[in-house]
Amino acid sequence: MQASAANVSTRLQPLGFTQTTGPVHLNLPPAELVEQALRRSEGTLTDTGALMADTGKFTGRSPKDRFVVQDASTEDSVWWGDINIPFAADKFDQLHAKMVHYLADKELFVRDAYAGAHPDYRLKLRVVNELAWHNLFCYNMFLRPEEGADTSWMPDFSIICAPGFEADPEVDGTRQANFAIINFSKKMILIGGTGYAGEMKKGIFGVLNYLLPHEKNTLSMHCSANIGEQGDTAIFFGLSGTGKTTLSADPNRGLIGDDEHGWMPGQAGIFNFEGGCYAKVIDLSKEKEPQIWDAIRFGSIVENTRFVPGTRTVDYANKSVTENTRTAYPIHFIDNAVEPSVGGVPKNIFFLTADAFGVLPPISKLDKSHAMYHFMSGYTAKVAGTEVGITEPQTTFSACFGQVFLPLHPTTYAEMLGKKMEEHDVNVWLINTGWTGGSYGTGTRMKLPYTRAMITAAINGDLGEVEFVKHPVFGVEMPTSVPHVPSTILDPRNTWSDTEAYDKTAASLADKFVANFQKYAEYANEEILAGAPKVAVAV
Repeated sequence: MQASAANVSTRLQPLGFTQTTGPVHLNLPPAELVEQALRRSEGTLTDTGALMADTGKFTGRSPKDRFVVQDASTEDSVWWGDINIPFAADKFDQLHAKMVHYLADKELFVRDAYAGAHPDYRLKLRVVNELAWHNLFCYNMFLRPEEGADTSWMPDFSIICAPGFEADPEVDGTRQANFAIINFSKKMILIGGTGYAGEMKKGIFGVLNYLLPHEKNTLSMHCSANIGEQGDTAIFFGLSGTGKTTLSADPNRGLIGDDEHGWMPGQAGIFNFEGGCYAKVIDLSKEKEPQIWDAIRFGSIVENTRFVPGTRTVDYANKSVTENTRTAYPIHFIDNAVEPSVGGVPKNIFFLTADAFGVLPPISKLDKSHAMYHFMSGYTAKVAGTEVGITEPQTTFSACFGQVFLPLHPTTYAEMLGKKMEEHDVNVWLINTGWTGGSYGTGTRMKLPYTRAMITAAINGDLGEVEFVKHPVFGVEMPTSVPHVPSTILDPRNTWSDTEAYDKTAASLADKFVANFQKYAEYANEEILAGAPKVAVAV
């Protein structure tokens, strides 16, 4: 349904649109957005009813083309560098005007939405899209106002997303034709030259990562979260490939959210930022990920996937476009999703790492110092690739398990986590979903049933009376027994046939941790630094 002139004016004029001549669609429901996308040849339907769409040249975010406007409000607060690249305020205004002019005669899709499931920490959003399927993405990923709610508000933040508009780097101050720019003073995000829908989702995540700690004393977190029948909340941090989605999807626990949450002050607990899930689908199967598989139906989106030839069945093994194939669906497409997406103060926090060096214990408990240090390190390791000469795993460090989305210095978030640990009786666990008995190529991958049993034991409190021993290099506390898990795998050194080789590998990994942390060391307090591994160990 096309919006009335009055509704268009109310919503678009504050965003700079004073003369729109093309049709404007306001808050269309999913079925109509799918119809519009099909009419405009933006996608096709799969045999499960999902809309398949391509993102074009960009099949992922472009971090080097993400900017933050540097002005009086951000100059002394934003963590400037290659994560938050400064952008001139006058150049932003210039680009904004050019985008508005470009979109003035286009068919537009406008959506009013929220970010933040708790009403006291909610951002009112307005999104202007050039593409119908992008507007469906926003319907799925952001929180949806109740039916009949008055949303003719002045937004707390707005997004203008025009994949067809390209910047002129020499004139506009961008690096290349595509860009994503956050302006905290104008409360606006401009996205152009890229069809990757995730730029919108992650743009708002970046906004909340700034506003919540800075203004609301709330810890923003790149994590999944679930809740038990007794109201006990658990959160899971982890980089890609560590099992965050798999391990937080527990049929015996309700899903609060799979990616972005805030931890409020006092006893208020946590809340999901989003209203949906944006999951990778490469090699997806019903056996491995039944919840995601069943959620891909009418109203869902699949990005950059391909069909089995001659059918409308998605070939999830096909990576001809990208390995970063994804699906976006509203959270209520998951059977055990909790709505509203809020939970109490977390009882257990899990840092997930796929340590391909086979050094870290399969489960260990972290005190405050080690928790802050490992939180700031955000470690995992990727297995050796196909490139000639690369024969050992590669370390990956991402501060707070989401470095590219942090407008503030990582110590801000780590210190907030430390204070939460002081205030509440919360356990922090490091879970290694990677290798045991040796590094990649020699050892074996940790068995998923064992990892699930360890997490279940931690959540159920079964490790409360168990004896723990300290890891000699990393200083974390290793349990000597876990129900339904062989005790022989709990100390990683004992799983290696060559213990001298283990000691050397552990020392080498410790060196990598310390080298990575050098860029934060001058900002980190003594308590954080006390969580560092020992690099001078006898081998």
